[in-house]
Amino acid sequence: MKAIKITEVKSSADLNRFISFQDQLYKGNRYRVPQLHYYERSSLKPTKNPAFDFCESKYWMASIEGKMVGRIAGIINKKSNEIWNEQHVRFGWIDFIDDQNVSEALIKTVENWGISKGLDTIVGPMGFTDMDLEGMLVDGFDEISTQAVLYNYPYYPVHLEKHGYVKDVDWIQHEINVPEQVPEKVKRIASLVLNKYDLHVLKTSKARDLLPFAKSMFYTLNEAFKHLYGFVPLTDKQIAHYTKSYFSMIDPRFVCFVLDRNKKVVGFGISVPSLSVALQKAKGKLFPIGFIHLLKGLHHNNKVDMLLQGVLPEYIKKGVASVFYAKMMQAYIDCGVRTVISSHILEHNYNSHQMFKAYDTRQHLRRRAYKKNLN
Repeated sequence: MKAIKITEVKSSADLNRFISFQDQLYKGNRYRVPQLHYYERSSLKPTKNPAFDFCESKYWMASIEGKMVGRIAGIINKKSNEIWNEQHVRFGWIDFIDDQNVSEALIKTVENWGISKGLDTIVGPMGFTDMDLEGMLVDGFDEISTQAVLYNYPYYPVHLEKHGYVKDVDWIQHEINVPEQVPEKVKRIASLVLNKYDLHVLKTSKARDLLPFAKSMFYTLNEAFKHLYGFVPLTDKQIAHYTKSYFSMIDPRFVCFVLDRNKKVVGFGISVPSLSVALQKAKGKLFPIGFIHLLKGLHHNNKVDMLLQGVLPEYIKKGVASVFYAKMMQAYIDCGVRTVISSHILEHNYNSHQMFKAYDTRQHLRRRAYKKNLN
């Protein structure tokens, strides 16, 4: 057996190699959607990512005879461990060739780091926060991925399970065929909800008009997600970071903010034109021509990805979700969208899955978080 060398990322050059490895491993793969290197680098740098206020991390690369064959990140989210009363280390950014010795060497490195920190469980793939990419693909390997999730080869979960990892939770994404018109029942319920609870939909045609409501939206997100797997409420610093990074890219046609009489966001749905094909053409790079592919994808598309939806807990059983789903579905119809891919939803989140029963849907992807006891 050839020797496997594990090297910690220490320099900018190392980080570039770490980020670029996936491009090499998946060269020519028609299903994988590359992440933009710029955003990957920002996520992994303590000076750029506000999650480092309560997280620490290390990154490692595996090589054989000088050739890179794998990578992995180890992350400790101290805030998550405190909130959930856990002693977890996370692994993420995991990629490797189909060699069990390589995958074992990588995952053991994070396990040993976690043990050295006094932690008792390893979970993943997960990022620093719930806003990062999470989960390992276990079903849907012949489906084109989306910009909000990572693709992996079928051998990944096989390796993890052979290394003693078991399922923790699954997320499911749905593919929805856009109907010719919004079902009357959905429209009727949405109208009743707005009238009964004195709510209204924010009307705007410009992304900048959404900015004054960003903080309220993220407050609702924190409240709506606080009981979900691994979630840690976003800080004001993180909210400012995500608002600056992403709100300028939002197409207001595919966004719905439901407001109460005090103009507080009580429910929201955010979707964007699918950038899967555009990102494949850009190959993870904005320049010299990557941004052109992205601009075309944003403005000429018949496919949409849902990114985020949330409702304040006190409004969950009042049908508020039907309002933003009805509004966005009408926008899809008006704009000629044919297919919608849902965000990844925890498999036991029954209420969220129920919202798609009114439409022609099928399971698109299933992703899994694994865990292993370190004691």
